[in-house]
Amino acid sequence: MLHLFYYHVIVKLRNFNTIFWPLVFPLIMATLFYFAFGQMKEADFETVSVGIVKEEGADSVFLTFLEELEESEEALIKGTEMTDEQASKALEEKQVKGIFYVSENPSLAVGGNGISESILQSVLESYLNGKQTLMRVMKEHPEGMLQAAEQMNSYEEAVWQTSLGGRTTDGNSQFFYALVAMACMYGVFIGFGSAITLQANITPLAARRSITPTHKLALILSEMLSSFSLHFANVIILLVYLRYILKLDFGGNTGRMLLICLIGSMMGVAMGIVIGSIGRMGESAKIGILLGISMVCSFLAGLMNTNVKNWVEQKAPFINRINPAALIADAFYCINVYDDKERYMRNLITLSVMCVICVGISFWAVRRERYDSI
Repeated sequence: MLHLFYYHVIVKLRNFNTIFWPLVFPLIMATLFYFAFGQMKEADFETVSVGIVKEEGADSVFLTFLEELEESEEALIKGTEMTDEQASKALEEKQVKGIFYVSENPSLAVGGNGISESILQSVLESYLNGKQTLMRVMKEHPEGMLQAAEQMNSYEEAVWQTSLGGRTTDGNSQFFYALVAMACMYGVFIGFGSAITLQANITPLAARRSITPTHKLALILSEMLSSFSLHFANVIILLVYLRYILKLDFGGNTGRMLLICLIGSMMGVAMGIVIGSIGRMGESAKIGILLGISMVCSFLAGLMNTNVKNWVEQKAPFINRINPAALIADAFYCINVYDDKERYMRNLITLSVMCVICVGISFWAVRRERYDSI
């Protein structure tokens, strides 16, 4: 059976669909994602214009605070001192995003709800919270006033976002976990190609195979094993590209990641085989079904929008429990972010059971085919 395995691999490597969709297309998507998110991280957000209206008893410390923000290397705001009437007119004409009324207790007026308005609100809240903290320290522990001020100036440098497992989290990593899941799902094209080469009523190659003296069981097993092995190699190439070429944070246990890729790639191929093996639909119709299923599963796993998977988890969690792409992406999360071994094993067991069911159905469907003539 080894020589059958070898020749099956050679045939698949010469097939455009076997190479492009499961291997080349995910690599292209990974590159586009990388540059898109890299530019997003490095984007120079537009400075928010704000009007400043001084009132009686203006808080000079707040004015100094605003000046420091304007003069900082990454200026968040650009303030312009105005009268009340000028500021109201500028806000109405959208020349400024908000108005800081600087009195003894500074306040903010905005003309809408957006990122710019949120930034201005955060600026005001940050100042008021800091002021309240310092006043409390001055009242209760005046001797620690200087130390408190120093700590407030440096706290942002000492804090970073991290997961419960102790690893730094990056929201963009969700897209790449979903991308690996999509690559696994694209094994449906390899599986479908294997299925149609075993059915004599679909392709001439399958007809020739059916009349050979080779046992049908050997044909089926060698075809499935070659498909599983080839797609596993495709997913490994993608993982190596993400981790070592694009330098993405796939710092989890390598053995566990390989196990996810193995079971995930087998799941994708098995789905392709079972869809290609059952039903009397034509080849084009089945390809449409394969593409639809793989893309819907990937979409629900957060490939296009990371909020989709969370929304599904809240509204219909059962879908995430049976969606292969969601299970694969979640398994990567379990080892790279959550550090949740129990959830990781649950995802892999579910994928394995689904894979066995698909392989069993396809094996039964292919073996039972009989032809009056070829």
